[in-house]
Amino acid sequence: MFKLTSLNLNGIRSATSKGVEAWIERSAPDCICVQEVKAQAADVAGKFDGLAGLPGRFHFAEKKGYSGVGIYTRLEPSDVILGFGSPEFDAEGRYIELRFDTARRKRSLISCYFPSGSSGPERQEAKFRFLALMEPHLVSLQSERDFILCGDVNIAHQAIDLKNWRSNQKNSGFLPEERAWMTQMLTQHGLVDVYRQLHPDTTDTCYTWWSNRGQAYANNVGWRLDYHLATTAMAQTAREVSIYKDEKFSDHAPITVGYDMAW
Repeated sequence: MFKLTSLNLNGIRSATSKGVEAWIERSAPDCICVQEVKAQAADVAGKFDGLAGLPGRFHFAEKKGYSGVGIYTRLEPSDVILGFGSPEFDAEGRYIELRFDTARRKRSLISCYFPSGSSGPERQEAKFRFLALMEPHLVSLQSERDFILCGDVNIAHQAIDLKNWRSNQKNSGFLPEERAWMTQMLTQHGLVDVYRQLHPDTTDTCYTWWSNRGQAYANNVGWRLDYHLATTAMAQTAREVSIYKDEKFSDHAPITVGYDMAW
C-alpha cells in the first residue's frame, strides 16, 4: 500500500509547533504533499527540509510568508517540475510536480495550492484566471502520463461538501463557475475525485477545512476543500481514505489515501 497524504499547513513553522512532525512519524505516510508553506528557502534549510525522515522538495513564493508548496518523500524522482508555466502563478509558488519515469511507465505526484478568492473581487478574478490555465495544463499532462494531484483546491464541489451550502452559493469556494470547473474536470476530462470514489455520499465527516471564526471547528461547520485528483489508472488503485481530526495542526485536516500500487 502506498500511503499518500495531503495537508495545507497554514505555515510550516506554525504546524510543526503544533505537533505535525510527530503525527507524520506515527502515521508513516510514504509521501506527504503540503501547501501554504509560508516560508522561503532560507527559512526551511536545516529546519524543515526534512520531516520525520522524509526529504522535502519545494516551490516557494517570491513574496515572503506567502503560499508555497512542497512534497516530502523518500522516493527519488526522475525530474522535479516547479510551476506549470504561468508567470503570474508560478511567482506565487503554487505547483510542484515530481516525475517518476521508467521505460515502462510515466507517473507524477503533484502538490498544488489553488488561489482563494475570499479576500475580494481582485483575488476571485485571479482564481478564475488560475482555473482557466490549470484546466488545459492538466488535460495535456493527462495525455502524457498518469498522476495524482494533491492539494487545497479551494472549491467545495457539491452541496454535500460543505455544511451551510444554501447560504454560501454566492461565496468564493462554492460559486457556480468554480463548481462547474470541477464538474468539467471530472466528467469531460476524466479525472477522478478519489475521496468521492470511495465515499460518494458522506457529508459531515468529509470536511477538511474550518473557518477560524466563531466555533466552526467545534461545531463541525466545515468545507471539503482538499483533494486527491487522479487519472483513472491511479484512482482505480485507491483502497482507503481517512481525514485526521484528532489533533489540529492547521485550519485544514490531513487527508490520506492508501493506493494499492508500487512506485
